[in-house]
Amino acid sequence: MRTEKEKMLVGDIYHAFDTELVIERDRAKAICFKLNQTCSTDRDTRQSLILQLFAHTEHVETDAWVESPFHCDYGYNITVGKGFYANHGCTILDGAPVTFGDNCLLAPSVVIATAGHPLDSVERAKGDEYAKAITVGNDVWLGANVTVCPGVTIGDNVVVGAGSVVTKDLPANTVCVGAPAKPVRVID
Repeated sequence: MRTEKEKMLVGDIYHAFDTELVIERDRAKAICFKLNQTCSTDRDTRQSLILQLFAHTEHVETDAWVESPFHCDYGYNITVGKGFYANHGCTILDGAPVTFGDNCLLAPSVVIATAGHPLDSVERAKGDEYAKAITVGNDVWLGANVTVCPGVTIGDNVVVGAGSVVTKDLPANTVCVGAPAKPVRVID
């Protein structure tokens, strides 16, 4: 029988209030709290906290920069490439892997949410949810207040306009806007 964490990581329905998952979220939230309380000019401490939080960066140097406040669920499911920047108010719900390529810029108040909930209210009330991976390519800019929904892939060199809601995959080399976000222009 699989654990709730194993179910979460493969995209099956899982119980979010499982003890192991609560402990892991508490760990990430404690690190986020420290990060959010650390002065923005204390780059060494902030970098150390980012290294503790993000998946592949624990034993690898990164130039990722995250402004406060920043919130995530687990941290270990977040992988960032070179040149990653998250502006103020970023939230990443990383029940499933969230992968960013190189040179990704997140404007203020971006939400990346791998988590979803059953439509059935009884199941939802029990604490059931699911998580679907999100992949963001290289050279992507997400404008202010963009929301990226579960299971989405955003191609390389995509600009998503402020306030857009990304519900489906977005093709490379495009400017996308709207709710739901759709390509409105090709980038040469």
